Amino acid sequence: MIVFSPSELLAILPELLVMTAGCLVLVLDPVLSASRKEWLAYLSLGTLGTAFVAAYWFMGTPTQSIFSGLYTLDDYGTFWKLLLISVSALIVLLAKANLREEQIDIPEFYAFILLSLAGMMVMVAATDLLVIYLGIELMSISLYVMAGFKRFERRSMEAAAKYFILGSLSSGILLYGISLLYGRTGSTALGAIKAGIATLPAADPILLLAMTLLVVGFGFKVSAVPFHMWTPDVYEGAPTSVTAYLAVASKAASFGAFVRVFMEALGGLKANWQLLLLAICIATLILGNVVAIVQSNIKRMLAYSSIAHAGYALIGLVVADVAGTAGVLLYLALYAFMTLGAFAVVSMLRKGGLEGDEISDFTGLAKRNKWAALLMLLFMVSLTGIPPTAGFIAKFYIFMAAVNAHMTWLAVLAVIFAAVSAYFYLHVIMVMYMREPGGVSGSPGQGVRIAVSPAITVVLAIAALGVVLLGLFPNPIVKAAQSAILPLP
Repeated sequence: MIVFSPSELLAILPELLVMTAGCLVLVLDPVLSASRKEWLAYLSLGTLGTAFVAAYWFMGTPTQSIFSGLYTLDDYGTFWKLLLISVSALIVLLAKANLREEQIDIPEFYAFILLSLAGMMVMVAATDLLVIYLGIELMSISLYVMAGFKRFERRSMEAAAKYFILGSLSSGILLYGISLLYGRTGSTALGAIKAGIATLPAADPILLLAMTLLVVGFGFKVSAVPFHMWTPDVYEGAPTSVTAYLAVASKAASFGAFVRVFMEALGGLKANWQLLLLAICIATLILGNVVAIVQSNIKRMLAYSSIAHAGYALIGLVVADVAGTAGVLLYLALYAFMTLGAFAVVSMLRKGGLEGDEISDFTGLAKRNKWAALLMLLFMVSLTGIPPTAGFIAKFYIFMAAVNAHMTWLAVLAVIFAAVSAYFYLHVIMVMYMREPGGVSGSPGQGVRIAVSPAITVVLAIAALGVVLLGLFPNPIVKAAQSAILPLP
């Protein structure tokens, strides 16, 4: 019989709280009357708040290896947990504001948020490849369901089907890579894999194949090129709150596991995976920024923007030193505020009973709702990387990591494509401020209304404050990221 010590159970208290609440929401949903089901949103928010406090309590404590080395309690995992819990709370608020508008006000949504979050928290803290894989699957299965929540809409069902099929393929590839590593090193524990690799030739073909398969599996999860095919269709078809969750939380958790596996287990193959990730990084920067230019749907444009931002974050993993690792943490944390804010504004636009998700729907927004336009301007400027916003800080630190690692040419290339991105971000601003709102039927912006609620106002306020304050005073988040880095390979 397996016995867990109280200290081990206490170390995973945030995960236990989130998982328990997710199951509780599923149990209570059929029992509660329709008028009381709104309580489940507040239950979810209360749980997330408690889990945040519990996770924050462990920040700065000595690293502990628990559950026979399958799991670890360290500042690196805690940093990601705090970010993921915060993002999930904002998504619950965003969903509370939008689900009724989109006619999918189903309380199970909150359960899937909590269950997927539990999987993400496992991903970033596990130190065994099979446990990381279990976390990925718990996250992914919940997200597959959430992507198809608008069951009456064809493109939502198509998005869920594509996501499920391609996601299952990537999971199989990742699992095959794990099996090859186990066969060659005799373990799935990250530390044991590192030790096993040290006894084998660096050019061992099985190791190189396993490494490549792991890059493919994680590349799919972070939307890196050429594993990005699912991203624009799923982002467009899924409900906006789900799209925001995919763009921020799923990407952050995947990067958290990506960095841990490659830095802790595959450090001995660094020279090999650096070259492979460098090629993927460059391709991701180019395709994400160039293809976004021709998009007319705002969610597809933000999907390709998300792909491009994965390219920027990959620079930190390519560099693979102290500054690069800290840069990945910092980039994803700051990226969360501006992306959540942008999707929150998109979710406010309604055209009849549907989302106003075409860029043309933003026509003349400054004259229809100056505050919504001003906030969208702020988020677009931050995504571009213009000072003094958080987006500039994120790009500055990731580019400087490349320069300090003597990869100045990569930083210059990234700056060039950051300038290219200004075209499609500033295009949205131009449409909002330099075009008149439609006055006749069928004209751009005609028939679009702005749906405002207290919940969405809170999300926008937090996102805007994060973009502005962390752009002007970045030291706290920079120091938190730098203190949470993993040991170098």
